[in-house]
Amino acid sequence: MEGYEVTTMDEACKKGQVFVSATGCDDIICPRHFEQMPDNAIVCNIGHFDTEIDMKWLNANNVEKINIKAQVDRFKLCNGRHVIVLAEGGTVNLGCASGHPSFVMSTSFTNQVLAQIELWTRPEQYPVGVYRLPKKLDEEVAAAHLDHLGVKLTKLTDAQANNLGLNPEGPFKPDHYRY
Repeated sequence: MEGYEVTTMDEACKKGQVFVSATGCDDIICPRHFEQMPDNAIVCNIGHFDTEIDMKWLNANNVEKINIKAQVDRFKLCNGRHVIVLAEGGTVNLGCASGHPSFVMSTSFTNQVLAQIELWTRPEQYPVGVYRLPKKLDEEVAAAHLDHLGVKLTKLTDAQANNLGLNPEGPFKPDHYRY
């Protein structure tokens, strides 16, 4: 992050022109932030949930809302300033996209299918609850797509795997590693 200022939203809202929430947490861009943003600040969300930007407050407390074009709305606030919101505060990468490339969809769907197979074939390992699925599944997805990318990998020998403390079939990353 060298060269980038790190500060709070309470400070950033006063001087930023473009705000992109990406936390996955609730209440990241709140009424007090909207009210202090420069005129025509642009606000959007790329987090995983639609609760980062307080759209309920913005919809209830604007003086005027103008739809500029699909997925772009300009709100006039009581203080006379305007805020431009993309994708109605939802995930802009989904709301404003015209679709994902087929390769992205292939990896995503492959991952979902392997996860369903894992849950279906090993129900004793997954009583009702929330789980992080095994890394092995992610590695299987990647392996299934190597040909498409023109990638060839050498398999670890048993000796190499033993030296690294790995199973030669994977997973190849430790549990604390996050993809």
